[in-house]
Amino acid sequence: MEPPANPGDGPVELEFTVENVESALYQLYFDPVMERKNVAQKWLTQAQASAQAWQFCWALLGPDKLPEIQFFGASTLHTKISHHWSDLPTDQHESLRMQLLSHILHFSSGPKMVLTRLCVALASMALNLIPQVWSQPVADMVRAFQPQKADSEGAQDPQAHCLALLELLTVLPEEFQSGRLAQARRTQLRGALVGEWAVVCPLLRQLLQSQDSSNQVKEKVLRCLSSWVGLDVPLGESHELVQDCFGALSNPELFDTAVETIVNAISQPDSQRCIDALVNLMPLVLGLHDQLKTAAQDGDMETSHGICRIAVAMGETHSRVLLEQVEHWQEYLALVNMILFCTGIPGHYPVSETSSSLTLTFWYTLQDDILSFEEEKQAVYLQVYRPVYFQLVDVLLHKSHYPSQDEYASWSSDDKEQFRIYRVDISDTLMYVYEMLGAELLSNLYDRLGRQLMDPQQSAVWQDTEALLFGFQSIAETIDVNYSDVIPGLIGLIPRINISNVMLADTVMYTIGSLAEWLADHPVMLDGILPMVLQGLVKAELSVSSVSTLKRICRECRHDLGPYAQDILTMSQDVLVKEIHKSSQCMWLMQALGFLLSALPVEEILGRLHSLITPHVQQLDTLAQQEVVVVLQQVFTLIQNILSKWLDDSEVVEAVCGVFDKSVRTLLHDFGPMVAQLSEMLGQIYCAFPQASALDLARQMVHIFAGEEHHTSNLKSLIEVLTSTTLTIFHQGPRDHPDIAESFMHLHAQILKRKPDMYLSDQLDVKRLFYCGILTLKFPETLTVKAATLFFTELLPRCKDMPSLGEVLQRDGKLLTETILQAIGGESPRSLTEHFSEVLFSLNRHCPALLSQWLKETLQTPGFPSAQVSTEQKNTFRQQLLSEQTHKRRVKDIVKEFSLLCRGLQGSGYSDY
Repeated sequence: MEPPANPGDGPVELEFTVENVESALYQLYFDPVMERKNVAQKWLTQAQASAQAWQFCWALLGPDKLPEIQFFGASTLHTKISHHWSDLPTDQHESLRMQLLSHILHFSSGPKMVLTRLCVALASMALNLIPQVWSQPVADMVRAFQPQKADSEGAQDPQAHCLALLELLTVLPEEFQSGRLAQARRTQLRGALVGEWAVVCPLLRQLLQSQDSSNQVKEKVLRCLSSWVGLDVPLGESHELVQDCFGALSNPELFDTAVETIVNAISQPDSQRCIDALVNLMPLVLGLHDQLKTAAQDGDMETSHGICRIAVAMGETHSRVLLEQVEHWQEYLALVNMILFCTGIPGHYPVSETSSSLTLTFWYTLQDDILSFEEEKQAVYLQVYRPVYFQLVDVLLHKSHYPSQDEYASWSSDDKEQFRIYRVDISDTLMYVYEMLGAELLSNLYDRLGRQLMDPQQSAVWQDTEALLFGFQSIAETIDVNYSDVIPGLIGLIPRINISNVMLADTVMYTIGSLAEWLADHPVMLDGILPMVLQGLVKAELSVSSVSTLKRICRECRHDLGPYAQDILTMSQDVLVKEIHKSSQCMWLMQALGFLLSALPVEEILGRLHSLITPHVQQLDTLAQQEVVVVLQQVFTLIQNILSKWLDDSEVVEAVCGVFDKSVRTLLHDFGPMVAQLSEMLGQIYCAFPQASALDLARQMVHIFAGEEHHTSNLKSLIEVLTSTTLTIFHQGPRDHPDIAESFMHLHAQILKRKPDMYLSDQLDVKRLFYCGILTLKFPETLTVKAATLFFTELLPRCKDMPSLGEVLQRDGKLLTETILQAIGGESPRSLTEHFSEVLFSLNRHCPALLSQWLKETLQTPGFPSAQVSTEQKNTFRQQLLSEQTHKRRVKDIVKEFSLLCRGLQGSGYSDY
């Protein structure tokens, strides 16, 4: 089929006829030029909203049209019915319904995408008419799809009609769930649809049980049930159908869909009220245990994962209700043991099994429910379930085992990261279980670790030792173990561990770190432990664990480390000079040494600090002056020397700004004596090599020192230099420097907040600054735009008191308003709408008359800010906005609603996100 003539680059002026719509669709689907595709897309959106769409949509559904054209016709029908229903005269409702049913029957054999859109359109129509006008929609739909109907229409396949009916019944609840409805209407419709379940349920049962139903029909039945349970149809009315779904689990083609349906059905919170139905489903869930064991044995991950989901949904959603069915306690215990099997399923997560992680939250839920019972009842349940939880601990420790080193090396980085997160989840579960099992859990772990380390054969398996230590560490990290009688024994056992394996050594380090508070109360035990930590310090592969553990010990035990200070300092100095650790670990190590030195006598501190710092200062000096070695100089002079060599190295400049930024934040006003020097140096840095970090540092200085008159001159000079240089960047084109634009806006927002009289300076070009703000609003980067909106919300309140700002606002306020309207009309991401609304709110508070004028002038332009909104909608927006000067939240809602209208998303379900 030949495509119609191309509508060209400007289809906006074309009439909304079938031919022009087809032409625009060809342009959209087949034109290689993106700009022309976008033009076609915009025009087609307008076409769908037009009154003519009610007519041309049927022509597009003609049998001779391409599927893409037919799909657009069906989509247009849905758009008209869901968004423009009130445009259709009442006397045309019946003919529309008959046309839709006729077309659904015609497309029942495909294409599937067209059929689905037609079903969604009819579902949307039903939701507009239920219950007053269309009182029995499901019965009518079923009648329309009866086999005899098919025979009378022509040789259509009865199975295709059956599938089309199921598609229609499936999308009906889905369309209800996704539609934007007033609460009262939603409640009314939900009640009416739940009433229709009495017709749907027997039909689905009949189709699922029928020998004649194909797998395709049965799968559609399962999906249809899933859709309806989302309406909270009572489990009591559908439990027989849910029971039938268990039969589908033995069919490999239906297994995944059946799992999804069963899980959805039994996960409905409302189903707790149908206790008999739950009790009747329990044997069916337990009956899957053999299939689960076989799947686990065969390494069938999909099957074991699916059955595990069903067991967990049953156990977790209804834990308390099932616990309270005392006469069925053995069945629930059997379900708990089935879930325990899932937790301990053979294989390593996530490589050879993916089920165990699904079960972890169940154990929290069960424990919470048991411990929430009154004391006497709780004691009975604990008698039954404490042994299960001790088994759970064994299972979790086994599941936390690392694989062999060769196997682990073959894992992808993604698998390793998932395994790390999985171990964190296990750790959290162990910590939680401690609440139920208490001190007996720690004794249990300690006894097992002791037996293992005393037996050479057992201790050869490093994973067993690592897992037990991991269990200890999990509990000690969050539970106060200071009063536990097993910790002294554990501290005594740790030096016996062979830490030649890196993963075991890591866990040993973290375990010691978790016991740092206990060591502070028992410093005599440091003697056996500290040498292990210092040994770990020299190994790069133990960098994070050994340094963080030393830091914790130095922080908690600093007053008892005198005898070990020399060893710690010597070893630390050695690893720092050898550059074994990355810079972040070196910082931690310096913090550790800071804790250590702080507890030493004053006269010792200076000497040790001198010996620690001198090599690093000399290293800095060598970098600055490679020819001459000079006596120790002040740090500031050193940094100036370094900058003179590497001023064009962004990393060096950023590091220098980082040093001073931390200094200013830490010392606050005590940094005052250096403001003049730093202001001068910062100006020089920025002029030579503009960087966002320099602007951020200047912002900190304004924040802290703007209120001190003796610093005003230096800060004023610095701001003038930074502003002048940045304005040049904006003049040349700021698009490649979003970070500079963002930091520049933040800097000027801070100036307006802390020292607005700086804007009285003749050296600050306020007009250009205002225009820079407008340009920054157009950036695509979220953080950059947020900074610009902050700048304007700080600037606008000052316009009344500062004539220079008032003049600029009078001159360029309309441009600002226009820019914001363009942004919310579709130029900027929808996530930024809230920030733009803050500027409009500020404009309305501080210059309402001007804003009224600017809105009137800009919004009267046809198609601005979007062709999707009518003149009436624009007027409504303007009136709503201007009437709200006090409630910021309300303004945000008004702007958000207008933005959705502009983007054609009103009523599409997007507005909920």
